Amino acid sequence: MTNILLIETATLACSVGIGRDGEIVALRESMEFRSHAEMVSVFIAEVMSETGLNYSDLHAVAVSKGPGSYTGLRIGVSTAKGICYGADLPLIAIETLAAMTSGFINDYKEKIKSDDLFCPMIDARRMEVYCLLSDASQSVLSETEALIIDNLSFNEQLTNHRIWFFGDGAAKTETIIHHPNAMVVKDFNPSVIFMAGLAQYAFDQQQFENVAYFEPFYLKDFVAALPKVKGLH
Repeated sequence: MTNILLIETATLACSVGIGRDGEIVALRESMEFRSHAEMVSVFIAEVMSETGLNYSDLHAVAVSKGPGSYTGLRIGVSTAKGICYGADLPLIAIETLAAMTSGFINDYKEKIKSDDLFCPMIDARRMEVYCLLSDASQSVLSETEALIIDNLSFNEQLTNHRIWFFGDGAAKTETIIHHPNAMVVKDFNPSVIFMAGLAQYAFDQQQFENVAYFEPFYLKDFVAALPKVKGLH
């Protein structure tokens, strides 16, 4: 029996759970606009209590590695690394967009055609999204990128395939991409539910990160806005 603590903080969603042999046995998550730093520790304590586990009963910690919110990723990864250090546990990193694709295909399997394509989207800023394009076998057709959506986006693929756009960035496609093969699902968010099976597979394959040197997949450098100084232009 394998117990893995799962942490997802890459977006507005704050999701924490315990995966046992690839299945969720305890879950806490919120989409409230609150600090992940406040919620993640509380959620971890609650799922540990619910399952009756101590940290010594865990076999690994899995964290969503990005891309996504700089602050959210930093909080999730630093929390995961702290637990790994303290309890001497291996660290597993799960690609956020890949986990979303896995979860979406499972949740929408009754509506999916065999030649459909899947494009999870995480809101970046303005008309930009973080996205990944995969087929129904989850083979990657277009690697993770920061993409500015315009009326030519995905034109070639949409000619021959339906594409499911989903995630908090998918709303940006509605007013820009006008094609009958564009399927938009806006209310689909990252969750540790989608990570459980992937984390178990990584554990079984001993696919662990170096706890000391692992960093989130930010995709883009964080740029902090400088305060304006009166009188300077």
